[in-house]
Amino acid sequence: MSEKSSQTAKSAPKNAPSPARKAAVDLLDQVLDRGRPLSEHAAVLEGLSPADRAAAQRLATDVLRGMERADRLLQHHLRKKPTTRVMNILRLGTVELCQGGAAHGVVSDCVNLAAAARPTMGAKGLVNAVLRKMTVDADQAWAKLRVPRLPKWLRGPLVEAWGAQAVPAMEAAHFAGAPVDLTAKGDAEAVAKAVGGDLLPTGSIRLQDAGQVTGLPGYEAGDWWVQDAAAALPVKLLGDITGLRVLDMCAAPGGKTMQLAAASAQVTALDLSEQRLKRVRQNLKRTGLTAELVVGDAMDHTGLYDAVLLDAPCSATGTIRRHPDLPHAHQGEKIAELIGLQEAMLDHALHLLKPGGRLVFATCSLIPDEGECQIEEVLAKHSDISVETLDFPWIEEEWRSEEGGLRLRPDFWADRGGMDGFYMAVLRKT
Repeated sequence: MSEKSSQTAKSAPKNAPSPARKAAVDLLDQVLDRGRPLSEHAAVLEGLSPADRAAAQRLATDVLRGMERADRLLQHHLRKKPTTRVMNILRLGTVELCQGGAAHGVVSDCVNLAAAARPTMGAKGLVNAVLRKMTVDADQAWAKLRVPRLPKWLRGPLVEAWGAQAVPAMEAAHFAGAPVDLTAKGDAEAVAKAVGGDLLPTGSIRLQDAGQVTGLPGYEAGDWWVQDAAAALPVKLLGDITGLRVLDMCAAPGGKTMQLAAASAQVTALDLSEQRLKRVRQNLKRTGLTAELVVGDAMDHTGLYDAVLLDAPCSATGTIRRHPDLPHAHQGEKIAELIGLQEAMLDHALHLLKPGGRLVFATCSLIPDEGECQIEEVLAKHSDISVETLDFPWIEEEWRSEEGGLRLRPDFWADRGGMDGFYMAVLRKT
């Protein structure tokens, strides 16, 4: 053991909980007690090793996906609901035990988590007693419980939009989680072979068990980037864009910017956040691609482009399979505001098109008001705008919507691992 490792071991408390489990409970506290999404809590993960950071994020998302089941099991052993942090420790332990975690290690670490802080110290006996009961047959009871449902504020509108059979299928996709999809800079078939993934009909590469993504072949060389298969389709709808001047109107984190650049377009990547554009710059550098980066408000941007990609700010309800914190961090209170913003951005984006130019409008939302309805409104207001017919061979018929766009849902491709919910359409200025 090195001198540094020896000093670290000596300084660590004897019964200190694992850093990954502690960070996971800290993340859960932020989401469930403060209503803040996981993406806003990078500070919680600072100082952790890459392995502990990945484990903490996985544990937190597993708990959020299975929280309904965990709470149903726990209610049989609790006379009254404890504080949020104690409840989150119990949820973490329950989910781990029901997923096959080693009983002694899970129970012991959760007790240490309770004992590590004064506000929860008095609950360590409760944590120990409840989780020991969970080790008996909780895994069998877990498997008999229903698939966790979406919250009422979201489930109701989705049932109204897509039907009572479609929504449970979406919930099953959310509960199953998401595989990792990659977009290749060049030869997708070669990348699929190198990383051991499956080449999807749309050209994305899917990995069911990716492990540490940065350790995969081709990462350092910039041969690919992580991007859900559905999120990769809006750019594909533009077809051949070699040499065209294209605006990526809300560019960060940069997946679509890199797609446009890899397709040999002259790309302007616009985003309101300078900090978020730093990530785009890093991604471009790693992949060896180029684009002009502009920090600014999309509503103030001027110029004329052959094509505009507007992946508009939205409720992100289509990404719950990857971000199970979203239904807990938000209650749909800002959706009306987002719909108004999307409408304004669409109108402005159309003014940035050259005659004959094309606009791809996309949102990662399952709510029709953030997708199909926006296109219907545009067509009613603008006589010089039409929806372009989409005839790419990879488009499946069930994806097509009445106004000419594509509606993707988490329950599509169920046998392959699903996809994010997305809406997209191509408008042409005639």
